Amino acid sequence: MIRHTVVFTLRHAVGSLKEKSFLRDAEVLGDIPGVTRFERLAQVSGKTKYRFGFSMEFADQDAYESYNGHPIHVKFVEERWLREVDEFMEIDYVPLNLAPL
Repeated sequence: MIRHTVVFTLRHAVGSLKEKSFLRDAEVLGDIPGVTRFERLAQVSGKTKYRFGFSMEFADQDAYESYNGHPIHVKFVEERWLREVDEFMEIDYVPLNLAPL
């Protein structure tokens, strides 16, 4: 299992219609085959500058790679992510019992 996470800030004003539209439209990522447990998250800690996060899981590396190249994901990145995200950090995890130590 791979858990793919990304935290980010948007270029839009806080609470704006553009911000809400981006977060709503991102739901399409959860429809991509192989994606499980897709979540859109609001960051609540004062310890980081990032405001939002996405989290999703994949059964294995093949499912994750298929997601990355899927036309829905590519389109969202090109048409929305690159234009509307100000800063981000991406982290992918596997459970420690599956990771080489």
